[in-house]
Amino acid sequence: MKLVTSWKLILVLLNVLILTRSQVLWAQKTATKSDSLILKIGIMQDQKGLINKFAPLGPYLKTKNINVQFIGFESYQSAADKFKNNKIHAMFSGSGVAGSFIIKGLAIPVVRPLRRDGGSHYYAVVIAPVGSKKFRGMPSYFSKKKIAFSTLASSGEFFYRALTRSSKYKAAHILKTASHGAAVKALAAKIVDIAIVKNLVWDDLKKDYSGIEQVGEDYEQNPDNVLIVSTNFKKQDTKKISDILISINSDHTKQAKAAKDTMEIFGFIKTSIRDFKYTIELLKLAGVNDEFDFSFKD
Repeated sequence: MKLVTSWKLILVLLNVLILTRSQVLWAQKTATKSDSLILKIGIMQDQKGLINKFAPLGPYLKTKNINVQFIGFESYQSAADKFKNNKIHAMFSGSGVAGSFIIKGLAIPVVRPLRRDGGSHYYAVVIAPVGSKKFRGMPSYFSKKKIAFSTLASSGEFFYRALTRSSKYKAAHILKTASHGAAVKALAAKIVDIAIVKNLVWDDLKKDYSGIEQVGEDYEQNPDNVLIVSTNFKKQDTKKISDILISINSDHTKQAKAAKDTMEIFGFIKTSIRDFKYTIELLKLAGVNDEFDFSFKD
């Protein structure tokens, strides 16, 4: 009788242990799910190659318990609305758009890529037909000229408007292009007299254009391809993302390597509003304020 009772007791204890173990595993699984962070990264829909460039960040961040969702938007005003409504949490952007989001109070800069040439900045250059007079930083240079530049670029449209907004000197015709390369092509094709473009793009293209040359440049620089994060996003989650992306520099896993190789970077460096000091001054001179709707009426 005692033997039967002992076996019953052992079976009860085993059942209790199994049940407790199941509860622990369920709790761990639930905790893992609740600890997982969703990061919605905005991508401009007409920039088809952009998703391919940033896509490998998804598998890398997933190893750090961050699930990335890429969310398309059709305009920067649409992106701004999605930032306000928490439909987009973050976005990689040139400094002109990033600075505009900062001025509007929608986002803060977090990190930017460290390119494999060791750089993380860029600046505007002015190009014109070979033999043209030099650009000395004066708005009169553009007076009555046909000019091309990339829309909403700090080394394009914002640079031109910052120089000419309060000046009587204006271009006779403005050609807004979807890219810096398109502005270079327009100049080479003699559609315009002058182009303002990003120095990195011109450095890549100038060997292909013997009839045009750089005639001047901006003497200040802008942070390149910055990740901005919504001001609505939790501060601790913003810091978590920043720390993880900076840690990719010394991460040698296959996911980290794939991300760095695709983006052609060494890693990321910390970025703050201090890095935007010049850019924000430029944007404000161009007319950007908290009511800016990402377009100029002219």
